[in-house]
Amino acid sequence: MYRDIHSSLSPRTLRLLDGYQRDFPLVSRPFLQLANDSPDDWNEAELIGQLQQARRLGVLSRLGCIFAPNTVGSSTLAALAVPPERLESVASFVSSHVEVNHNYLRAHHFNLWFVVAAETAAEVAQVLSRIYLATGLKPLNLPLLREYHVDLGFSFLPDGDQSRSKSPPPPSLMLNWRERRLVSALSAGLSLTERPYQQLAEACGWQEDDVLQRLAHWQKQGVIRRLGFVVSHRELGYKANAMCVWQIDDPAQREAVALRLAEEAAVSLCYERPARLPEWPYQLFCMIHAKTEDQLQQQLDDISQRHQLKHLPSAVLPSLRRYTQRGARYGR
Repeated sequence: MYRDIHSSLSPRTLRLLDGYQRDFPLVSRPFLQLANDSPDDWNEAELIGQLQQARRLGVLSRLGCIFAPNTVGSSTLAALAVPPERLESVASFVSSHVEVNHNYLRAHHFNLWFVVAAETAAEVAQVLSRIYLATGLKPLNLPLLREYHVDLGFSFLPDGDQSRSKSPPPPSLMLNWRERRLVSALSAGLSLTERPYQQLAEACGWQEDDVLQRLAHWQKQGVIRRLGFVVSHRELGYKANAMCVWQIDDPAQREAVALRLAEEAAVSLCYERPARLPEWPYQLFCMIHAKTEDQLQQQLDDISQRHQLKHLPSAVLPSLRRYTQRGARYGR
């Protein structure tokens, strides 16, 4: 797949996607600024056209904001143990909810894993209740307790930037109705047009300057974790990934291990969620992405050995199929 992408997209387009997964310009004509700032030979129209092609190919999922967890709404990770003969129908029903933004099949007894995001915790609970009532399958509800590292930007070029910054937890916002309209309009991503912020402003009844100022403020607060290109990791060569979980009952030991894992370049997500005994004893979660199954296993073995994790109760849940992946929808 990575070779196919190289034949379909020019090297300079790949460099553009790689370099602006964060820090996308907050100016009226951002693509013009990208063209002017790039060492490659771009003009604004050509650059937009290449990004539109990348989106058609499925490489560019969207251009938009990644909000820090539980700042502009509420979310949870949930899982179902679905009998194989019911998997397609249940997965389709789960994905039909607009509040579900990720839905993956994983190799485990709990095989369907999905994220529910909504304005409030009560609305998240209502979605889980609807799924339970309709399927007869009770979801594991695993809300975030503590975040150690969350960043799904992928450095898919040899010289890509793999540095990771640290910042204090951002505040949870009490959004007014106008801000909720802005958050809702952002869920589908920015348009690939000359003035995407103007189009966003028109969609939510704001002025363009007000949109730019509010996004800049939220970015400074850390509420917007990342503003830029959201790429599809599988289409860019990251064909293997696994959710790795450990049972570490001692809070001090769990924190110490989590802080070390959060520094690993191979770890894209690291967070604590509650155990749900007796079905689910694990509290520490990591996501690891790799280009091949062999590379994934090598990374897992290396991390486990260096951090002395082999003696801990654990499970590895490889991803088998992607049913749904889209931006979280927090507002209406």
